[in-house]
Amino acid sequence: MITSESKALSERKAIVWAVRAISYLVYFYLIVVEIILVIGFFLLLFGANPTAGFTQWAYRNLDRVMAPFRGIFSPSELGTTGNDVAATFDTSVLFAMIIYGIVALLFSALIGWLSSRLNQIHAAEDELERQAEIAQQQADADARMLAAQQAAAQAARQPATAVAPTTAAPAPVAPTPPAPIPPSPPSNPGV
Repeated sequence: MITSESKALSERKAIVWAVRAISYLVYFYLIVVEIILVIGFFLLLFGANPTAGFTQWAYRNLDRVMAPFRGIFSPSELGTTGNDVAATFDTSVLFAMIIYGIVALLFSALIGWLSSRLNQIHAAEDELERQAEIAQQQADADARMLAAQQAAAQAARQPATAVAPTTAAPAPVAPTPPAPIPPSPPSNPGV
């Protein structure tokens, strides 16, 4: 039997589960962005060779995640490396890491709150099931009591039939043989 309360709990559970799943996806994206920012920051700082495949991939991804933060701060040139590549201390990348980190922390807190909310919904569902089980047991007990009362009323309405008492004859007792009398010791008056 589905009540409106259990239906509402199921709907709430589906919504919380969907929001939590989306939050996990965003949180995962933010963690990947943080990793890209850290890799890009250190590649810029140490003046990595921009013609290397990994460096090209890292800079390409760094440009995508840095789009909202470009131009906030001007990078500081630290000199050149052995490959005549400029080593750069890019404070915009550091600022982006801080902002993305704060957003990731907020999503982590949101996921924690949604998980606790989901646990509360599970507990409420368990309580509803327990209450439904108790109600069913009470209904079964009431039905048994009503059936017993009806059976007693039915028995009371039936006419009483006279039943002659039967007397049982006593069982014959077998005679017991008399117990043998032990011989008495001889009497010697003169001893």
